[in-house]
Amino acid sequence: MKETNTIIAIGRQYGSAGREIGGIIAKELGIPLYDKEMLAVAAKESGICEELFETHDERPTNSFLYSLVMDTYAMGYSPNAYMDMPINHKVFLAQFDAIKKIADKGSCILVGRCADYALESYDNCVSIFIHADLEARIRRIARLYNLTDAKAKDIILKTDKKRSTYYNYYTNKKWGAAESYELCLNSSKLGVQGTADAVISYIRLRNAVKERKI
Repeated sequence: MKETNTIIAIGRQYGSAGREIGGIIAKELGIPLYDKEMLAVAAKESGICEELFETHDERPTNSFLYSLVMDTYAMGYSPNAYMDMPINHKVFLAQFDAIKKIADKGSCILVGRCADYALESYDNCVSIFIHADLEARIRRIARLYNLTDAKAKDIILKTDKKRSTYYNYYTNKKWGAAESYELCLNSSKLGVQGTADAVISYIRLRNAVKERKI
């Protein structure tokens, strides 16, 4: 069943199966999912080498650069101003523009990269955060990548710190905080399929309520 005009922005803790859950939802609803695919779209639209997007992918920058970029983004930017920007600025702006262009094409799922913030003015965008108990995430990452529990835990903590710092820099919200999202779910309680089912049920209920108000 294909849903009408619904954008799902998924934030996720590392090891919570956020992307896998997104994939199940995408298949069930018949809509495309974008994770690293967002980088390819941004590279194609901007003409910037895709490797540069991968280098900067969900990585924090310093607060001074952030303020410069956000000021430029808020006020709009001319082609000449864009050409003169440092590559960090270009990567950030190109990614945000790509997220909006993807969303404008129709229903989809966007994983990470502050998509919820880029689309906060879209009333058809549902922001979701997937988290899970640390021990469950350690077991999952250790199993998937054949790592020791200690190594898996180290990677999880470092990746979450990177994602958190990136999100907190680029948005006016706090990564992982319930008030930053429309829906937060613990995948270690519901399981991967159960979490996907919960999101789908929520989306359909949300759309039904919205239709009754029209």
